[in-house]
Formats: sequence, structure tokens, C-alpha cells
Amino acid sequence: MALLLRALIVIALIILIYAIIKYILNPKRKLELAHEKKNFYFLDEPKNVRKNFLITYKGVMFEGEKYLGTTEKAFDIISVAIWVKNKDRLQGLQLRDFTFLEQEIRHTYPHAEIEWKSPIKEFIRQTEKEE
Repeated sequence: MALLLRALIVIALIILIYAIIKYILNPKRKLELAHEKKNFYFLDEPKNVRKNFLITYKGVMFEGEKYLGTTEKAFDIISVAIWVKNKDRLQGLQLRDFTFLEQEIRHTYPHAEIEWKSPIKEFIRQTEKEE
């Protein structure tokens, strides 16, 4: 009986340690932590075309949708549409911030044409005209 109780305790500890490790390594948790600290984090599954990616940068959460198409040699992501989750948090971002985000996306999807949704699209056009 005591041996069975010890075995159950060991199994419970193993399950608890496993759950803690899964929690610490969870990418969603890392995204939320980076969002709170206003750091950059790119959460994506490059192999899963149907799943949107999330980016947090300077406290702003962006979501991007990937579109599959053909390139010269293979099927690849050829278009990415990006929008902001909360427009109120865009205050303080500059053109160089969006350029940085585009560069990071191009590291993962080099053949993709990046399309920003409103109001970022209008901001980029206006800023590029002024320069």
C-alpha cells in the first residue's frame, strides 16, 4: 500500500513538472509577456499557411494573414496582409517602426508582398509623400 502511494506521488510530481514546463515554453505566453513589456515578438507557424501570425511591437499587437501562391520555383507565401488589433495603441509609432516590421516579416517570407490595412496604409503613404 505504501509503495502504491509513493508511486502515485511520483507520477503526480512528474505530471506537475511537465505542466509547468509546458506553461513556461508556451509561445502564446511568450507573446503576452513581450506585449506587456512592449518588446518585439513574432508568433507564427510558417508551415501552417492557414494560421495567421501575431506580432507585438512597442505594446501594439498586429495580426497578419498569409496567402499561398506560386513563385518561380515553388509554392510559397506570396502575399501578407497585416492589420492592428487596437488602433488606439498606434500613437508614437513612426515609419521606421513599420519598416522594421516589414523586414522581420521578409526574413520569414522573402517572396511575400506586404499589404498594410487601414489606418497604417494611409499613414505610410502620407509619410512617404512628405519625404
